Amino acid sequence: MLSLKNHRKLTMPVKHLEAEIDLNFQHLQAELGRIDLMIRRQVRLWQLAGQDPADSFRGLYVSDADVAGMLNRPLGGNWGQGVALSPEEAKLFGEAKAKAEAEINHLVQLATQQSQTLRLLTLASAFNLDRFALDIFLIALAPTLDLRYEKVYAYLQDDVTRKRPSVNLALDLLELHEPARLQCLAHLADSTPLRRFQLIDIHGEAGVPLLSHTLRVDTAIVVWLLGEYQPHAAWRGHTTLHQPISREDEPLPAERLQTALIQMASIANSVLVFYGADADGQQIGARFLARHLRKNLLTVDVEGVIHQADLTPQQILQTTFRDARLMGAIPFLINWDACFNKSGEIPAPLMKELGDYPDTVIVSGEKSWQANHNQAGRLFVQLEFATPAYHQRLALWQHFLGQKTVHEWIQPDTDKPSNNKKDIRDDQGLAMDLTGLAGQFALTTGQIRDAVAAACGVAAQRQTALTEEILFITARAYSNPRLEALARKIVPRYGWSDIILPVDQMKILEEIIATVRGRPQVLEQWGVGQKLVSGAAVTVLFAGDPGTGKTMAAEVIANQLQLDLYKIDLSTVVSKYIGETEKNLEKIFSEAESSNAILFFDEADAIFGKRSEVKDAHDRYANIEVSYLLQRMEAYNGVTILATNLRANLDEAFTRRLQFVVDFPFPEKADRLRIWQTLFPAEVPKAAELDFEVLAHRFRLAGGSIRNIIVNAAYQAAANGGQVTMQHLMHGTRRELQKMGRFIEEDELKL
Repeated sequence: MLSLKNHRKLTMPVKHLEAEIDLNFQHLQAELGRIDLMIRRQVRLWQLAGQDPADSFRGLYVSDADVAGMLNRPLGGNWGQGVALSPEEAKLFGEAKAKAEAEINHLVQLATQQSQTLRLLTLASAFNLDRFALDIFLIALAPTLDLRYEKVYAYLQDDVTRKRPSVNLALDLLELHEPARLQCLAHLADSTPLRRFQLIDIHGEAGVPLLSHTLRVDTAIVVWLLGEYQPHAAWRGHTTLHQPISREDEPLPAERLQTALIQMASIANSVLVFYGADADGQQIGARFLARHLRKNLLTVDVEGVIHQADLTPQQILQTTFRDARLMGAIPFLINWDACFNKSGEIPAPLMKELGDYPDTVIVSGEKSWQANHNQAGRLFVQLEFATPAYHQRLALWQHFLGQKTVHEWIQPDTDKPSNNKKDIRDDQGLAMDLTGLAGQFALTTGQIRDAVAAACGVAAQRQTALTEEILFITARAYSNPRLEALARKIVPRYGWSDIILPVDQMKILEEIIATVRGRPQVLEQWGVGQKLVSGAAVTVLFAGDPGTGKTMAAEVIANQLQLDLYKIDLSTVVSKYIGETEKNLEKIFSEAESSNAILFFDEADAIFGKRSEVKDAHDRYANIEVSYLLQRMEAYNGVTILATNLRANLDEAFTRRLQFVVDFPFPEKADRLRIWQTLFPAEVPKAAELDFEVLAHRFRLAGGSIRNIIVNAAYQAAANGGQVTMQHLMHGTRRELQKMGRFIEEDELKL
């Protein structure tokens, strides 16, 4: 007879449970002890049925007696129906079963008294598992926690290679016979909790009967039962569990977002849809909401898991919702855009999963979307996380810089006034102004964090303190770099001392810079942007002859603002095909939205000629192109500069929609002299007889031509003589005038 002595050791009540480890382990051990009794009983019946463990060929052949016995069984029956335990054995098993159940009840009561939640009961409650489903789960769990069950299951299945229980063996252990045996197979369908939430995996080859399929418990569930949370290996790096604790190293959402999130928290069982460009801001908002609700937050990167684990979005949702229920967490599904179908909608199966989940869900992505196929009638609440506004950007710069050792990193600037709202201070009271960074770079939360980290790395590499210059460099680097594929990036080389313009034009350039720097204060703090101005766009027109300084002025503005400058030749953008010009412009402006760059459109005459009377389709579409570009300029929250050689071609309706118009006049003698003196590099060797005043008086040339002459003369000097002479400059002037097609009087070139 099979002894129950060892089993008694397993199921004996443990003394002084209050002093023992977590009651969860005691309860799990007691439940598995009850399953152990079922296994022992089945082994005994197997032996009574005449199976010979000493038969070396058992399982490799089928005897006549075996066939006769199988044919005599009823439908859905098993070999155990033909044998029975002796009265003594039946009594022993009955007593052991009652003892195991009593111990389980005692542990449940003890946990209730100690206000302790038992994980196995949480599992059953969260997924509405009845006793049958829970026993199936425990039967599949046993060999995962104790390898001896692998051999026992192989023995009972008459196959040493089958170390995991089959569906058939599980039904045998539960003593299910027809018709209950057949009815219980329905509990293992795909739609039942055990399968739908992947509490167990049922493996089997296609075409093989369900009874032959093997049962396994998901590894993540096993680890959770043991007191930890560990996602599947393929999910790691894409799944994070956040505890609802306040973290000083994490910034808070903007005040308006905090208010909206708290309002959302009061809406029970809703699906919160976060969308917008600020992905890191969405994660900060989700953690803020979880802390407010005092719940864990389970973050899952849907797109990452799809690529890494080769799962469907529906399987990902099912597993995520399962883990969230077990951890008492809010499921937070990021990169949700990966779930859209070709029509830009969420498929009906995913909507059903969202609708069936009984608690708050957060999904986040870049795009806004409508809740189609909402058969469950759940409330979908949307919240946009756009690029942070100025005040929030300033707070983010302060926060991420404040995490560094300020005294070590910050290079103080004692010439600047300090302001507690704008400065990061070290312990000596010296400060660095961050308003320029916050005002001129519309960066997301993640970009600001990464820019600060990169700036600290640059400072460490240079072995110097962190300066505003370094922060501006990294802020530009973390703006959208993809614009370089559509436009030419210009590295600004010129400052105020390099450009020669009349006083009024210089004043306008200063006003442009002041406007860009003052946008946060005027538009946001003073409320001008709420009613009087639709956006933060700064639109500028530079008009003047070639070489009069339009490109140089754009470089001066970019240099002063420390912003990237991208030059777009409009003649390459304009297309003869209807609609193509707008598409090309849209690509440029779309990429520029997150670039924080100045867009400099050269050769604007290619598209901005005087809008004529509409005589044919081409005239009509030409006017449409002009209107479209004006509209995109006004919608672009940056600086757009248009350069044209012929202002006369621009009509009043066009110029009225621009904020600034700067006319670049052809330089007069005094200005030409200053241009010659300014452009000639001090490092270039020059003869004593150089007379820039003569050159300025004789030749009516623009700054671009003067630059070309100096370059030509320098090369001539390098080839013969080693220093620039008047002869070299005259020769360069001859070549420049020839290139321009101008008639040259020989007397003009005489020294």
